[in-house]
Amino acid sequence: MTDKAQPKAAKRVAPKEKFNFFQDRRVRSAFYQLLTAGVVGWFVWYLASNTAHNLSVRGMNTGFGFWNVSAGFDTDFKLINYTPGIGTYGRIFVIGILNTLLVSFFAIILSTMLGFFIGVMRLSSNWLVAKVALAYVEIFRNVPLLIQIIFWYMGVFSVLPVVKKSLDLSFGTGWMTLNNRGLYISTPLPGELFWLTPAALGLALVGAVLFRRHARKVQNATGRQIKTLPASLAAIILLPLAVFLATGAPLAWDMPMLTGFNFVGGTSLPPAFLALLISLSIYHAAHIAEAVRAGILSVSEGQSEAALSIGLTPRRVMSMVVIPQAMPAIVPPLISNWMNVVKNSSLAIAIGYADIVSLFMQTALNQAGYAIEMVGMTMGFYMLVSLTISFFLNIYNKRVQLVER
Repeated sequence: MTDKAQPKAAKRVAPKEKFNFFQDRRVRSAFYQLLTAGVVGWFVWYLASNTAHNLSVRGMNTGFGFWNVSAGFDTDFKLINYTPGIGTYGRIFVIGILNTLLVSFFAIILSTMLGFFIGVMRLSSNWLVAKVALAYVEIFRNVPLLIQIIFWYMGVFSVLPVVKKSLDLSFGTGWMTLNNRGLYISTPLPGELFWLTPAALGLALVGAVLFRRHARKVQNATGRQIKTLPASLAAIILLPLAVFLATGAPLAWDMPMLTGFNFVGGTSLPPAFLALLISLSIYHAAHIAEAVRAGILSVSEGQSEAALSIGLTPRRVMSMVVIPQAMPAIVPPLISNWMNVVKNSSLAIAIGYADIVSLFMQTALNQAGYAIEMVGMTMGFYMLVSLTISFFLNIYNKRVQLVER
């Protein structure tokens, strides 16, 4: 052996990092973001300045001075008071928004209900029922919406009987009549104590929700099922009815009466509104039906078999087991369909329904001449409604995903 000590292992020294602009991730990311923001800002500035220059050269008005200027035209359908020559273009804008939201709201409800029904029918074990649902989906989904709107307006409502030969849809009571000028419905006139009836209805709904939650807790704890539907329906119907009768039935009706050449009183819905509502509902219901069918098929068949094996009826299996698990797959396309209902309502311009496009972006624009501002306001309205729908449905979708896990 030698007395020489073994040499110590040399320490590894990390190489000194050299700054490289193109390889530093943080610097490169910040640079590209600033470059993108600069390009976008320059493009917006160029577009705005070029547009302003062209408008000034042509002597066209700019700004929002038209908002309080009186509009000299009327509309056949409005939800708020408006007088031609006194009402302003700002009020016309509000009328267009309300008309658009009205038809979109009811179309969303009807298309969703019909779409779920047709989607479940598509998976029925009954051959005839499944084929009828398939025919519905294939026909209405593949015919352009604009053609369907024109068909209902020109081929159905325009050929209805004249006013004096109106169709009484209320079995001779005169409560609801239909003719080629639209649908006439009696208008409720609530009395002094009528507010107690909707209050009782709200209380009954809250009680039904709490009772359903209690039934679920009992079922989760003991496995015992409590039928909530009969008791809930009884409370929702009987409690408001009892309050309504106890307060002296404080509700009158403004009946539409045939006076001269048209009906007077009540509430009237023009043919354009009815044609647009039906077209939007049946067209988007076909798309929603396919989303519902795909969502149900995404649930494993073992879930249904397990639910049936413990004694659940097929209806309860669908409502309590399959549909809740299918909702995470149904909600994303449902968001798109709801947004498309609102945007596709702009096709009402083809049949003259007074929506925001027809009333504000066409008639008002032709009179006032503020094209950039009016088009921009219309675009902003549709974008705001779409983002609102997407925001709330995404919240619901996240809640469903958490429940599923």
